[in-house]
Amino acid sequence: MIMNGKQGKQAVNEAEMMEGKAEVQAGAESAANEEEALYQQRFSRHFDELKWLYMELYDNSSMFAELCDNLHRFYQERRDGLKALDQSREQRPDWYKQNDMLGMMFYIDNFAGNMKGVESKLDYLEKSNVNYIHLMPFLDTPEGRSDGGYAVSDFRKVQEKLGTMEDLESLTAACHAKQINVCMDFVMNHTSEDHEWAKRARQGEGEYMSRYFFYDNYEIPQQYEQTVPQVFPTTAPGNFTWLPDAGHYVMTTFYPYQWDLNYRNPRVFNEMMYNFLFLANKGIDIIRIDAVPYIWKELGTQCRNLPKVHTIVRLMRIISEIVCPGILLLGEVVMEPEKVVPYFGTVEKPECHMLYNVTTMATTWHTVATRDVRLLKRQLDIVNALPKEYLFLNYLRCHDDIGWGLDYATLRQEGIEERSHKQYLNDYFQGFTGASNSRGELYNADPVTGDARFCATTASMCGIEKAGFEQDEAAMDRAIRMDVMLHAYMFMQSGIPVLYSGDEIGQVNDYTYKDDPNKAVDSRYIHRGAMNWELAGRIDDMTTVEGRMFRSLNELEQIRKREKVFVSNADTWTIETWDRGVLCIGRYYEGEKLIGIFNFSEYDKTAWINETDGEYVDLISGNRMQACGVNIPAYGFYYLKREA
Repeated sequence: MIMNGKQGKQAVNEAEMMEGKAEVQAGAESAANEEEALYQQRFSRHFDELKWLYMELYDNSSMFAELCDNLHRFYQERRDGLKALDQSREQRPDWYKQNDMLGMMFYIDNFAGNMKGVESKLDYLEKSNVNYIHLMPFLDTPEGRSDGGYAVSDFRKVQEKLGTMEDLESLTAACHAKQINVCMDFVMNHTSEDHEWAKRARQGEGEYMSRYFFYDNYEIPQQYEQTVPQVFPTTAPGNFTWLPDAGHYVMTTFYPYQWDLNYRNPRVFNEMMYNFLFLANKGIDIIRIDAVPYIWKELGTQCRNLPKVHTIVRLMRIISEIVCPGILLLGEVVMEPEKVVPYFGTVEKPECHMLYNVTTMATTWHTVATRDVRLLKRQLDIVNALPKEYLFLNYLRCHDDIGWGLDYATLRQEGIEERSHKQYLNDYFQGFTGASNSRGELYNADPVTGDARFCATTASMCGIEKAGFEQDEAAMDRAIRMDVMLHAYMFMQSGIPVLYSGDEIGQVNDYTYKDDPNKAVDSRYIHRGAMNWELAGRIDDMTTVEGRMFRSLNELEQIRKREKVFVSNADTWTIETWDRGVLCIGRYYEGEKLIGIFNFSEYDKTAWINETDGEYVDLISGNRMQACGVNIPAYGFYYLKREA
């Protein structure tokens, strides 16, 4: 057949199109092959340990094979953008240990209504220098029986008032576009009694009863009760709940509506790992494992910190490094730093990437109330002596109460007894004693032991609430100085500083929770108030509390991002000041040295340090000075950098 010129050109164009399509297809196949090869490389690297640990726990080959098949499936379902992020982080494994990391935690509804609202506030977070947001629990929970979101009824559904899984993916993508990392809570220890598993267990289905701890009489629960401590002895006594309709007891370590999962059952482990990977594939960067020490239960023990907990966390770490190596694991372990370190694992067999520095937080407020830095100095010395690979999250306040878990053995040497000191701290921060300007409320007070925890925002504990109520400008100046000083001190600690939403504008306690019947019994809602965006609109007005706080913290944050001595693996130590009211911290990295001096008292002080290795400049004022016998005003601080 003879073609005319037009037909010839059309044939050439069609051939070129077919060739182009073939090239695109070949390119896609090549990329897919490369991705598959990368997955198989990761899988092979970890396979032996993964199998060994899994079989040590369960000795179940079929369940292990199912797990491996699903790891591959979740990897294939992972978005290309997330896979690229994984690879970039693999190439720079210390990406999260730099001096530009700053976190903020908040409840989605309190902060901006819902997930779309949070997405609309990313510019504000960026202006706040935040590049890591912790979204407080947002998965589906029963109204009024949620423990603040920690009683999950569906691990693959967002609370309707907060949005959808599609909204979550949209939010994480928008955050990644602005280099903001997203953290969420993964509640592994238990489910809500409204979870599908729990409902079917309650109906007597053996398969689902085996996913919890069910007993038809009190004999075994009684044996557990002999060794297992109570978490909430006043509000939720005991570790078991009787279910009249089911005719069984079920283990409930926390609240009666939170049923403990039985990780002796491999089905529980597998399904929870699938939930973990499902959420990771929605763009989550940091998975906070809630209540880690409680996960494994054994009769005759305290059911805390058992060796097989570490096996499970190590398995999680391996699974994440196979499927989504860009993910970080953050462990919620509420103990002293020297006791939480096993949850980091080892250099060869790591577990959590990050842990909370809980004891230092509590000791910080003890220091505020006593104006005595000695216990805090000792606490920091312990943390600073730990390997630099260990990364802690540091904070002044968070969503939870403050439990006074201090080093009472050391305090006792000074004649300070535990019960009387806890009473003093709670009285002080309620504003009853010690020339206190703090305001707040007790939580879970036990009239028998006299023990109680404390609730309030940072600003209210520093006196901003009281000064504002009394319209006392001098008191307000003092309260803001204390608040800023405490943040400056927190930034000097090694690790990642985390703000609680509202702290950047000095937001005070919210007492309206008492009007909500679902919240009134829980005083923790006093510091879980809604973000006041009207007040946040004043951050550029330096005549307001909000403007003064925001500007001061912004200055500290810019210094921290600019000065390389704030990297997490810098040498860090405390320096003796010879004054109980003044703390001094040194940092050194690659030839640069910074000294932070912090006055925890309401009086002018002198830090009797003697750093004679050169002249220093204060990074706040720009003044040059000697780091010797430094006069420091009430609730003041210095960032002294040695000049080259």
